[in-house]
Amino acid sequence: MSRRLPEVGGAFVQMEDEIASMAAIIGASYAGVKSMTATSGPGFSLMQENIGLAAMTETPCVVVDVMRAGPSTGQPTKTGQQDVMQAKWGSHGDYEVIALAPSSVQEMFDFTIEAFNLAETYRCPTFVMTDEIIGHLMERLTIPAPDEIRIVNRKRPTKPPSEYLPFLGGADLVPEMATFGEGYRFYATGLTHDETGHVQADSPEAQSKLVKRICDKIRKNAGAITKVEQAFLEDADTCIIAYGSVARSAMSAVVEGRAKGAKLGLLRLITLWPFPEDIVARVADQVDRIIVPEMNYGQLVREVERSAGRRKVTSIPKLGDALHTPEDILAQALH
Repeated sequence: MSRRLPEVGGAFVQMEDEIASMAAIIGASYAGVKSMTATSGPGFSLMQENIGLAAMTETPCVVVDVMRAGPSTGQPTKTGQQDVMQAKWGSHGDYEVIALAPSSVQEMFDFTIEAFNLAETYRCPTFVMTDEIIGHLMERLTIPAPDEIRIVNRKRPTKPPSEYLPFLGGADLVPEMATFGEGYRFYATGLTHDETGHVQADSPEAQSKLVKRICDKIRKNAGAITKVEQAFLEDADTCIIAYGSVARSAMSAVVEGRAKGAKLGLLRLITLWPFPEDIVARVADQVDRIIVPEMNYGQLVREVERSAGRRKVTSIPKLGDALHTPEDILAQALH
């Protein structure tokens, strides 16, 4: 089923399953349009093979994952943050993705636009990793005028079709991207390929060169990609690191703790991948202790431990259908 949306020049297409939807947005992107799909945890699992294809073919596209409790079918419509490691490591092989974590309805709107901009800039699958609470939340949303919204488009070819190399990275390691049907004929394959797109599956040199580039175009630009929000960290001796809906509880806990004389601060992770390890490391040097509340059994806390040192980090995992309350977090912070 397809429904045309003439007011925005786009279309909504209902697919038979998540495997097909991921394949469809890859094809749509190569046809020249900005494409996205949305799902929750089990559907996100089904998308992983084609997410790997998007990474290998350097296809700009967006996936919204409204995380819920798992594994398997788990708790449908209940909340969780159990897909954050799957977002990074879900498909096989070495590749990099970008993932954003909104904490409000407004950020769902804003970060989806930002996800498209990042996908177009770096030619990679980009995720909006929200959770069920934000997905069902009703609160004010302000939609800017179209001319106030920053829109980024992919780099287009600067050479004629006869000279175009579809997988030649520029100074930023990101190739220009032609659109199928506009005279540029080339091969987009999930097999190891050279800069022309031709298969080089038996070449260790081609494999190394290609995979390093598709990883390095994100790793070497991580400083420009990663974003965080900091609050009350100037004199904090304890930092709470949180993301998504849990960050709202964490902020309340910091404010309540400050009112009681505790020197608490908040580092809210907006970008989950690439992980802002340099920022976390700097904060860890400032404080005595880091607390990480997550609606899972301890996932992103492992990245925090890697960046900050395990001895400084306390995990507050939570499973079930409710997020951490400010009191849950504050009790641990004052313990």
